[in-house]
Amino acid sequence: MTQSVDFLVVGGGIAGVAVASELARHGSVLVLERERSLAYHTTGRSAAISMESYGNALIRRLTCASRGFFEQPPAELTSDPLSAPRGALILGDEAHWGKLQARYAAVKQHVPSAAWVERRDIAELAPFMGQQWIAGIHEPSAFDLDVHAIHSAFLRGLRLRGGAVRTDAEIVAAERRGGAWDVQLADGSRIAAGTIVNAAGAWADDVARRCGATPLGIQPLLRTVVVVDPERDVTHCPYIGTVDEQLFIKPDVGRLMVSPCDETPAEPHDALPDELGVAIAMDRLESATTLRPKRILNRWAGLRVFVPDRSPVVGVDAGVDGFVWCAALGGYGIQTAPAMARLCAALTTGAGVPADLVGIDVADVAPGRVAGIAARHLTAVAELE
Repeated sequence: MTQSVDFLVVGGGIAGVAVASELARHGSVLVLERERSLAYHTTGRSAAISMESYGNALIRRLTCASRGFFEQPPAELTSDPLSAPRGALILGDEAHWGKLQARYAAVKQHVPSAAWVERRDIAELAPFMGQQWIAGIHEPSAFDLDVHAIHSAFLRGLRLRGGAVRTDAEIVAAERRGGAWDVQLADGSRIAAGTIVNAAGAWADDVARRCGATPLGIQPLLRTVVVVDPERDVTHCPYIGTVDEQLFIKPDVGRLMVSPCDETPAEPHDALPDELGVAIAMDRLESATTLRPKRILNRWAGLRVFVPDRSPVVGVDAGVDGFVWCAALGGYGIQTAPAMARLCAALTTGAGVPADLVGIDVADVAPGRVAGIAARHLTAVAELE
């Protein structure tokens, strides 16, 4: 028999389960995940830090609006802490002094606790950093995120509200008939759904094609991470990033996660680190610090997914009735998940923008804007030619 639901959410990562948990307040929900386990790709490979200065103005607004959920999660969803103090330190050298000053001016507007620090302060916060780092921005309010606990909390919310999950379930095709979707899965089963929410991460354009919607040119960008033993106590060390976005270092259970912040265009796939990315990560670590790790303990890669303006794509597709996007969350999917889910659910159900998000221009996240960006780009190219 064909299963019928009000909302079919495609993708079992953080975006999918968070939106599904919110939509379950409004009707029946089923989450489809093409892999055998949830959160296998980008969600499970996150650096797990929340910084209110990270990303563009829209991302920062969503991050700030999500903070309360992480600090005081709803009791019915979890009794586990979702966050832990960490702090963040963004560093600049002489060549990037102006860029660091500009970032500080922007950060202070929405993160009052952020402080300008000099070399002596850097030495106290992160003694292993090199002497070239002459100043920085300390954001003491940044905090670690427990990705597994957060994902599990949303999943519990979904199930408490009557929602369900199917893994190893991939859409082959979907057709809109008489105000509802007829969805065919790879195993031959069918689902009838009132609305499809596309939260498929790197595969969002593929899902759109199978549903007859126009792809938005969503681009997965591969990022490399290595884990090393610092051979020193880094328990109280903050997250460290360079203002030119060439390196980040994050303490993790006594080890250090290190990334060269690479953004290599890639097709949707099970991302694996390549030797060049790993070598660049280690070279930048040794150039930026006094650390000389003896070996790499672990390595991985993940896909961060963007459209050209690097803002999320959230809302109803202008050309296909009952098709909703929740995609292109970049590297901000975890830290914005609570607010993003509420915004997506509101746009899906036709409700007003949540009170704490009033001021966000829906046009800035609308799928239709991406087509406009592409059209302007093509016009600019033609004029140059």
